[in-house]
Amino acid sequence: MARAVTNQRKTVNTAVAWAIGLLIFFPVLWTILTSFKTEAEAIADPPVFLFFNWTLENYSVVQERSDYMRFLWNSVIIAGVSTLVGIVVAVPAAWSMAFVPSRRTKDVLLWMLSTKMLPAVGALYPIYLIFIELGLLDTRAGLVLVMMLINLPIIVWMLYTYFREIPGEILEAARMDGASLRNEILYVLTPMAVPGIASTLLLNFILAWNEAFWTLNLTAAKAGPLTAFIASYSSPEGLFYAKLSAASTMAIAPILILGWFSQKQLVRGLTFGAVK
Repeated sequence: MARAVTNQRKTVNTAVAWAIGLLIFFPVLWTILTSFKTEAEAIADPPVFLFFNWTLENYSVVQERSDYMRFLWNSVIIAGVSTLVGIVVAVPAAWSMAFVPSRRTKDVLLWMLSTKMLPAVGALYPIYLIFIELGLLDTRAGLVLVMMLINLPIIVWMLYTYFREIPGEILEAARMDGASLRNEILYVLTPMAVPGIASTLLLNFILAWNEAFWTLNLTAAKAGPLTAFIASYSSPEGLFYAKLSAASTMAIAPILILGWFSQKQLVRGLTFGAVK
């Protein structure tokens, strides 16, 4: 009887999980399907789901109108470099908070997290003026700096959580064997925290890739990533939903593929713990 109840509960939980997953994925699926429709079919009422005239015309128009590879390359550089720089800055900070905590460590962590609660528009004006003075407006370097800073609290928090799961006795043993601070972090701590660091890299790369507010307000033509590529299909003449969907599909395809192939690593990192 108990086994039957357990199996029934598992079935219900699985069905609910699938329902939630499909509900979350439906907007993405609808965008992809719309990208293969004509403009008339894209705005049809009632909506046309599967039975329509499939066409690649929207993708051809998008590629003719915009330099997709330039936007893609900008996204890769901005998201990749900002994530790597953030990791380099966050690892020593998280190590210090996890293994050499002070009375104010928790306060510092809460303060860092509280910065994510600040509406981005509240910091836009001063940052915009600073970028103008420093010549960073519409540059990859400027966006790398912004992306690294806005995601740094999340990176530090995640690494701090992972490092706390590593026994401090291992690092103490390394010090007793004569390991310097640099060697302790590079050759003892980092290899043990690889799953956590990898999941942090993946998550923050995705966050930087999808960031739209700062990219749309701090770039124009030169350093615009794929978020700017999508926004370029909103014009005074109106929205062309089929072409906008094609541009959106081309923008999200790389990150969807990356997430699909790295999902095991991401899950492993999110459930990481050195002490079992």
